[in-house]
Amino acid sequence: MDEFVRELLTLGRTYFLRKQFQRAEKYLTQVVEQNQSCADVYNMLGVIFHDQGQFARAQRSFEAALKLNPAYTEAALNLAIIYNDMGMYREAKEVYQSTLQRGTIEPGELDHFVKGKIANMYADIGDVYASSGFFDAAIEEFRRALELCPRFPDIRVKLGAAFRDKGDKDSALREFAHSIADAPNFLPARIQHGVALYSLGRVDDALKEWEEVLRRNPGDKKAEMYLALVRDSKEGREAPKA
Repeated sequence: MDEFVRELLTLGRTYFLRKQFQRAEKYLTQVVEQNQSCADVYNMLGVIFHDQGQFARAQRSFEAALKLNPAYTEAALNLAIIYNDMGMYREAKEVYQSTLQRGTIEPGELDHFVKGKIANMYADIGDVYASSGFFDAAIEEFRRALELCPRFPDIRVKLGAAFRDKGDKDSALREFAHSIADAPNFLPARIQHGVALYSLGRVDDALKEWEEVLRRNPGDKKAEMYLALVRDSKEGREAPKA
């Protein structure tokens, strides 16, 4: 999840907790437009639609949440309530009973969805440390997040950036490469990988990485900017002296 979407989610969740549902809906619907992998966003939207009397939209939202996370108890119970309100009593009973009987998680084991929420909380703390210049503390928080969810590419990019800003370029390069291996289409990792390669003097490799970003996402502004800057710099160095 990139920074823009994370900001939208934070605003949406804040207004939701304050029960300012109209404002929350504005931000949460934008999150869904950008990222369809957040079960809790669908659950919050379901609650909002239910409050507005839009039962069909609430049903679809809760069902989407459960499709992403079948063990999401809160969403399952909310769906049972919606089914009941819509007169779908058999469906409501089935969802409720399956929720009570579900025993897929061993005692002491965190649900995958809960792991994701906690990992993002650690990442948020890491962001605060990193923005304040406390890079070792930021690295520790990002590592805690990745212990829970090692395949979250955005958090691994944050870890790489913290290493880079600390001055540990080799570790930064390693983390960016790891993020690309986990999620080849997560382009922020490729952009940052190019920056790390350039900082280590591997200019041609950096150019190839940014060119790959443009191949996957033509018109990417950051990749275009880095390519233009580096190419202009190379041409300036290679130009013959008068």
